[in-house]
Amino acid sequence: MLAAAVAGYALSPIDLIPDFVPVLGYLDDLIIVPAGIILAIKLIPAPIMAEARERASAESSRPAGRFAGFAVIAVWILVALVAGYLLVDQLT
Repeated sequence: MLAAAVAGYALSPIDLIPDFVPVLGYLDDLIIVPAGIILAIKLIPAPIMAEARERASAESSRPAGRFAGFAVIAVWILVALVAGYLLVDQLT
């Protein structure tokens, strides 16, 4: 529940100190969110955390989907090229 509350606070448009207040607006997010994440991690029982880390290391040993990575990069390059073309066309 704490992790959900921290995520809700991080994504919520309502802050303890509004973001338009210089420095303090972002400082509360910079302190509250990491502190909440650290506290949520410390509340996880050790056997469950060990099991989760073991499963994560087993999952990370699988080969990465290179095709998916290339597809995402290709889409971003295509979007950049189209945006550049439209920008040049608009300026001329």
